[in-house]
Amino acid sequence: MPAIDNPPSSHLSRRTFVTAALAGAASLSGCVSVPRPVPMLVSTATPVDIMYGPLIDEGYEVPLVPIDKIDPRFLRQEVPDPTGEAPGTIVIDTSQHFLYLVGRGGRALRYGVGLGRAGFEWSGRAVVARKAKWPKWFPPEEMIERQPELEKYRPEYDKVSGEWRGGMEPGIMNPLGARALYLYENGKDTLYRIHGSPEWWTIGRSVSSGCVRMINQDVIDLYDRVPIDTPVLVTSGLRVV
Repeated sequence: MPAIDNPPSSHLSRRTFVTAALAGAASLSGCVSVPRPVPMLVSTATPVDIMYGPLIDEGYEVPLVPIDKIDPRFLRQEVPDPTGEAPGTIVIDTSQHFLYLVGRGGRALRYGVGLGRAGFEWSGRAVVARKAKWPKWFPPEEMIERQPELEKYRPEYDKVSGEWRGGMEPGIMNPLGARALYLYENGKDTLYRIHGSPEWWTIGRSVSSGCVRMINQDVIDLYDRVPIDTPVLVTSGLRVV
């Protein structure tokens, strides 16, 4: 679901960008562009039940995922690369609910994802401009309008301290999950994220408010593989048998 850990101003809608004043120093401070490494695809060496087993991450307990209740297609696995993109690129195929991390030698690491329902889709090219572990979640104003129960998480700007107040604290039930990758286009925040989710049963479905959601174990794995400035392509043009 579109949301950021620097809350948007009240006039922004889902399909607009955060201005440079909001997304500038506060959003990108400490982010340094580095040469983008080509990912090594080694996840398949780990048994699936271990990949999705319980773990302690940054002090938070991540429960096991009942893999027997998930279509095996949506579990993390190395596959032939169907994208034609350069190694190191993230490609999200909205027609199949797959996210690919392109590797060497015509191979890719594939993850199952949950996507936005009708009316909340997004497509195009972007880059990962920010990364966060266990981010705080601030629902956008239009989401609060649709779901009044989120009012308690409404962000408020404290003029004295210069900080945003409110939001949902990090944790296993936080909608952004264990990790968030923030997608920017032409230097501006798209408000769309690749993020974790405690709702493993939504993987392979279109139920969210637009963002790309992953099983927490998967987003932790992806986060560690991709640096800042990783290119991202969101498309419905792939056809995978």
